Amino acid sequence: MEWYYYFSGFLSGAVLTNSVPHFVKGVSGDKFPTPFSKPHGKGLSSPLVNVVWALVNLLVGYLLFRLADISLQNNFMLIAFFAGVACLSIFSSIQFVGKDKE
Repeated sequence: MEWYYYFSGFLSGAVLTNSVPHFVKGVSGDKFPTPFSKPHGKGLSSPLVNVVWALVNLLVGYLLFRLADISLQNNFMLIAFFAGVACLSIFSSIQFVGKDKE
């Protein structure tokens, strides 16, 4: 399997993980930073923008998941996928400390 399949698996995990906080905040009616906020990634976007951004992330994550052909039979691919999940989860937990107080 070529390297870019593993990279797609990693990105799939990261993008799918990114959809979770945006979807939760959006459907809860809370503002949350998106790439479209001013300043980018720091200002707060509306709940609608967050839901739309989450749905775009879900679509892209799904397409990357399919491209990577992630399955339980390929342990290295699963490691790449969950490494993407772990990296973005840890980054987000550091990046968004205190955002609920704004």
